[in-house]
Amino acid sequence: MLAGIIEIERPLPDGAATEAAAAGLASLSRPGDIFCLFGDLGAGKTAFARGFLRALGVADDIPSPTFNLVLTYDTDAGQVWHFDLYRLGARDEAVELGIDEAFADGICLIEWPDRLGSWLPEQRVEIHLSETDGGRARHLLLRALGPGAGRWRAPW
Repeated sequence: MLAGIIEIERPLPDGAATEAAAAGLASLSRPGDIFCLFGDLGAGKTAFARGFLRALGVADDIPSPTFNLVLTYDTDAGQVWHFDLYRLGARDEAVELGIDEAFADGICLIEWPDRLGSWLPEQRVEIHLSETDGGRARHLLLRALGPGAGRWRAPW
């Protein structure tokens, strides 16, 4: 049973604002955190993930994991697993990608998390991104679920 739900909305007027929001959340993250990135194609999910990873010190190229389905990064905060489940054929395939291990020990960034259906953990941080202003800006809705939801109220 979920102990709490927190919702926070933010306008993201440009790419820098998307990266700054991601960096703020990255600074609060720790192993076991699961970030579910929702949004249409082009809404900024991968840009958010790149900002998050850059804030944790990843200096290498950060490609979209669309074709690999998962990429991992070692950071001082812990191992970050970046999943892109858009091409997932069946949710059982997520087990083959190591998603159970990622949920237990890593920090997860999951694009297209709806592909997991009921396998999505109850305790998670949902990041809903949408385009505004004719695609020139974005809007972020953070929805944290579970007993640790209050942690995401901190300034970010």
